[in-house]
Amino acid sequence: MERAGQWLGRLRESYNLLRVKLGGGAAVMPPLEQDALSDSLQTCYRHLSQTSRSFAAVLPALDGELRHAVCIFYLVLRALDTVEDDMTIALQTKIPLLRDFHSYLYQPEWRYMESTDKYKQVLEDFPTISLEFRNLSKVYQDVIADVCRKMGAGMAEFLQRKVDSLHEWDKLEDPIVGQDTEVANSMGVFIEKTVLIRDYLEDQLAGREFWPREVWSRYAKELSDLAKPENIDAAVQCLNELITNALQHIPDVLTYLSRLKNQRLFNFCAIPQVMAIATLAACYNNKQVFRGVVKIRKGQVVTLMMDATNMQAVKAIMYQYVGEIYRKIPSTDPSSNKTQQIAVSIQTICSPSGTVVLRNRYSPIYLSCAMLLAVLSWQYLSTMSEVLEEDVQVSEN
Repeated sequence: MERAGQWLGRLRESYNLLRVKLGGGAAVMPPLEQDALSDSLQTCYRHLSQTSRSFAAVLPALDGELRHAVCIFYLVLRALDTVEDDMTIALQTKIPLLRDFHSYLYQPEWRYMESTDKYKQVLEDFPTISLEFRNLSKVYQDVIADVCRKMGAGMAEFLQRKVDSLHEWDKLEDPIVGQDTEVANSMGVFIEKTVLIRDYLEDQLAGREFWPREVWSRYAKELSDLAKPENIDAAVQCLNELITNALQHIPDVLTYLSRLKNQRLFNFCAIPQVMAIATLAACYNNKQVFRGVVKIRKGQVVTLMMDATNMQAVKAIMYQYVGEIYRKIPSTDPSSNKTQQIAVSIQTICSPSGTVVLRNRYSPIYLSCAMLLAVLSWQYLSTMSEVLEEDVQVSEN
């Protein structure tokens, strides 16, 4: 934790320098005034920093009550996610827990003490989290409880069956946000697919399978076979196909971000998206995905957080990392043509002139529930909890 504190301190200094550079008119990370918070709310922010250093760093981009609501929303969904992730909880216990989890928000004494997960503290101290949940305005309570209910039901459903088709993969994120569900849903799905692609080996070791059978069955008899050294070429081809599929969400992501007018809300929404494209660029055609965990460097994280403050900057970032993917496309890859087409399409959208030339080596808070829910979709946020963990060398052999 000491090193984490030093890291966040350096990050805070970077943002202070950024605010000075921008003339004070675009403050990205206003400080949290801990002294003004109740003891229980301070405890919640402490849980947040312990379970998600990077999300704790970006959360101050939001104002006042919304900031607290998002903090509690994150902790509630982190607790729900912890139940799902804990493979020591038997299914006959886990499934009812997931389905009923939303009701525990209104039970002051409910807690779960049997978890062995690394984030078990959010279950053991759930009374503190649920107390602050009940202290929120009713509009926030209704949103959080409704999402928790739907997410819990969805988790319980997927625990009892495998992800077979790409259509089911697209539905990992429940399209519950607002009227323009397709565009809003893409925000969450793009982040979630990035996490599931990156975390292949971690999920395999934990006994979880999230890659769609429709894709991986063309490359191996069992999903676990992709981790075998003798199958590495087929594994990378499968990886590239899934990344190509994830890239299809970027136009919707850009559409959604272009509709956000509140500066701080834009920053909060845009940062995870640019981190996701940077992660996909690091993972593309990378054997390391099947040997460890591929993560973007901390220097990249700081740069992305400081740069993703407007649509022009976000488009430039997307253009850059999609270009990196394009330049790594193997001519023999089964998905190469489709990957090239999607990359050109995205770069055309992101290019100021509307045309691109690619070089290929192979040749104020009045927020709709829709906006709030898109910002808070649970896997969208869980990516932020992972980005600033320990560095892993990225091999692109």
